[in-house]
Amino acid sequence: MAEQGSGAGAGPARRRRWLRAVLIVATVLALAGAGAVVYVVQLAGRFNANVHRSDALSEAFAETASPSATASTPSVPKLSKDTNILIMGLDSRLDENGRPLPQDIQNALHAGDDSGGFYNANVLMLVHIPADGSRSTAISVPRDDYVQTAGFPGAGFKTKVKEAYSYGFAAKQAALLGAGRPNDDATYQAARDAGRAAELATVSAFLGGVRIDHFVEITMVAFYQVARAIAPITVCVNRATQDTFSGADFRAGTQQIDAQQAMAFVRQRRDTSDPTYDFTDLDRTRRQQAFIVSVLHQLKQAGTFTNLPKMEAVLDAVSKNMAVDRSLDLLTLAQQATSLTGGNISFSTLPILGFGTSPDGASVNLVDVAQIQATVRALLAPTPPPAPKATRTGPAPTAAPSSPAAGPASPSSAAAPAPTATPSRTAAPTTTTYADWQGQLQGGSVPCVK
Repeated sequence: MAEQGSGAGAGPARRRRWLRAVLIVATVLALAGAGAVVYVVQLAGRFNANVHRSDALSEAFAETASPSATASTPSVPKLSKDTNILIMGLDSRLDENGRPLPQDIQNALHAGDDSGGFYNANVLMLVHIPADGSRSTAISVPRDDYVQTAGFPGAGFKTKVKEAYSYGFAAKQAALLGAGRPNDDATYQAARDAGRAAELATVSAFLGGVRIDHFVEITMVAFYQVARAIAPITVCVNRATQDTFSGADFRAGTQQIDAQQAMAFVRQRRDTSDPTYDFTDLDRTRRQQAFIVSVLHQLKQAGTFTNLPKMEAVLDAVSKNMAVDRSLDLLTLAQQATSLTGGNISFSTLPILGFGTSPDGASVNLVDVAQIQATVRALLAPTPPPAPKATRTGPAPTAAPSSPAAGPASPSSAAAPAPTATPSRTAAPTTTTYADWQGQLQGGSVPCVK
């Protein structure tokens, strides 16, 4: 009987032990989750603290909105909760404080010494992030587009869109030094802000008065350090190509590259091994788009976005070599940009009429401003497809490839083949092939490009 009594009391005891175990596990998980949240907040806080903050955004549109401003771009009101971010990639061989890069990094960049590059925005990309989490859109502005400048004293003349930064920088620096300001870091940073403001105002006006909510300025060294943190990186090219200027040397097909090769991948704009290979600056723009898509795809596949130590390495690498506006917050942006981390993004390059020469002898892209602005409107607010007719029966027709968002072909590009997309037969394609720079490049796979 005693044994039976002992057995009867064991049930509640076991249940109490299991309850305590469950509570302990739940407490540990809760603490771990809270610790992860704290870690993420601290990581974001460190990024926000390390990154260089700039007043250029407010300066750009406050200046162009003032009656005394020489530029004509008005301040653009925010009409929706969507977010527009302008990414500016500088070709300067100097860091954010104006100091030359270390020699080992200059060697790795394969981009010459600190005497070259100056302050030109060689990469200009407007990223549109819908508030509802739907597909994001990135619009590349070719750096040599011949446009009217805005946002700095004396603006209004035409030059390459990338050069608005350097003109704004030079105008501000000359004004400050002429007023007796010392040639110190404060003067330098004020001139940098003026350069950023000029670029922001010029791009906004060129695109039709598009509102820019935030900007991110990235130097070559920031790109290199991020590439080094996440390498090896999987990319794909349509055919073997070499370029002694950028250091590019790629075989055809999918391959993994290191940080130095990544620099060459996004900078190549000619093929020195085959002069008949038509490789242009616009193909380089497509390379840059393909690289971003490949990196997003790789980071998602590897779980890097949820791997806090890996993300820490990436953010630490980039934060000290980039500049952002005052109001950009990493946590808020991460919450808004789930479509980016999921690869749900498309990239387009604005159309050109052809190539020409400016009055001062520079090679430029000729553009139709009305066409540019209509293209931007269509990309940022696409017309929804019509609903299928209810009376239709039988199997659904095969969808025809969509026409490039860049609008009607210009005389200079009418004979060029349309971009071809070759999807895999599987549900998750490994690569998608694009013949040239035109049309939309879709995220979610590794793009194969020129």
